Amino acid sequence: MKRFSFGKDRRLVSDKQFKAVLARNLRISNGLLTLYMAENDCGYPRLGVSVRKSCGGAVVRNRLKRLLREAFRQSRDNIPAGFDYLLMISPGWSSKAKGPPGSKGTVAQPRFEQVRTSFLTLVAKLQKRHQKTADNYSG
Repeated sequence: MKRFSFGKDRRLVSDKQFKAVLARNLRISNGLLTLYMAENDCGYPRLGVSVRKSCGGAVVRNRLKRLLREAFRQSRDNIPAGFDYLLMISPGWSSKAKGPPGSKGTVAQPRFEQVRTSFLTLVAKLQKRHQKTADNYSG
């Protein structure tokens, strides 16, 4: 059962760790998520989550963070090890999410499968981009 845990060693917790991933400037986004990626020396993937206040109140932000962490936790076997990932809700989505539920222009909260699929797609695309840049520097 230990395999399903998400311990502190698997998270980005300090400001220094977040800034290191952001400084690498390897980023990709779709309409829902923004993903930053940077290599680490741990040999396993680590996750940082940031949800801005414009996404909603504390209850909404905490639910979104739980969704992002769970998508990462269940996808660990499908993503490359040795990288730090920083996940954020895209600013475009959070601006659409404003407003009372059911009002025109309001978007429903994302579902788990939508978040997980989006995360895996972004990881694959960013991994390809990282591989291309690594090949360019070595050759």
